[in-house]
Amino acid sequence: MQYWGVGARFRVFILSMAFCVFLPRKACSQFLAPSDTLNKSRLILVSSVGAVGYTSSMIALNELWYKDYPKSGFHFYDDNSSWMQVDKAGHMITSYQLGRYGYETLRWSGLGEKSSIWIGGNLGLFFLTGVEILDGHSAEWGFSYGDFIANAGGTALFIGQQLAWGEQRASLKFSYSASQYADLRPETLGYGGLESVLKDYNGQTIWLSVNPSSFFLDKESKLLPWLNVAFGYGADGMLGGNSNPAVNQDGRVLPEIQPYRQYYLSLDIDLTRIQTQSHLLKTIFSVVGFIKVPAPAIEFSQGNVRWHWLHF
Repeated sequence: MQYWGVGARFRVFILSMAFCVFLPRKACSQFLAPSDTLNKSRLILVSSVGAVGYTSSMIALNELWYKDYPKSGFHFYDDNSSWMQVDKAGHMITSYQLGRYGYETLRWSGLGEKSSIWIGGNLGLFFLTGVEILDGHSAEWGFSYGDFIANAGGTALFIGQQLAWGEQRASLKFSYSASQYADLRPETLGYGGLESVLKDYNGQTIWLSVNPSSFFLDKESKLLPWLNVAFGYGADGMLGGNSNPAVNQDGRVLPEIQPYRQYYLSLDIDLTRIQTQSHLLKTIFSVVGFIKVPAPAIEFSQGNVRWHWLHF
């Protein structure tokens, strides 16, 4: 089961903005600015919100999702061939972005760099492992070692870069464009809106967005330090995880479609590298930083090369 934790980022962001509404502009900026030294009040706040958020999320998932499905003894499940691995790429980005969020939140509280890296950076792996354990007790699914490896990969990508360079030179990002297939099998691909964003793997593209200028030793020679090169992966034509069924749950005959992989080359913008003194803008850029900025792209698929004036 794939879980996207980016909604938590927006909830914390909205709470922060709501708090700032009642503060003078200077006080709001001071609230959003990272603390230079350990701020125990902030650390307690971050820890409390994290603990409550994790506990409530696990309870909500169990009540809203797993409760209606039969339980079983803990077991493993091999779904590595499902959805042409787009779901695994989704696990990687979720773990990576939750780790980035955990790290930045702890740094905001003034916790030391190394502690923030190891504690915050593992937030995604910790949270998603909990989800996998719930899967492991569900008769319909199981603990997916493929998902776990993808989760660990996303965490390792964040922690490894932070330890090596003190920054993220290559980020995992997400984009979505509604596909034509959700209406054919909405019970699996979602009934539109956010549900289809999460379930319709045909419309998802996972990007590795690399910042070339960050590899230049001479800071004076950096040209457009916010400009990235992005490598994307997606797939199309999928009505089911391992194969396309002949009919949907309503008995509607489905067309014969051959699934295929898609690879992209595009440009992107690293919003976190845009210079600004505004802590409000920095917070906004950080929150929406997981989204790949729409841009022209070259697609490689089915042995063909396609040009997109704007791909998202």
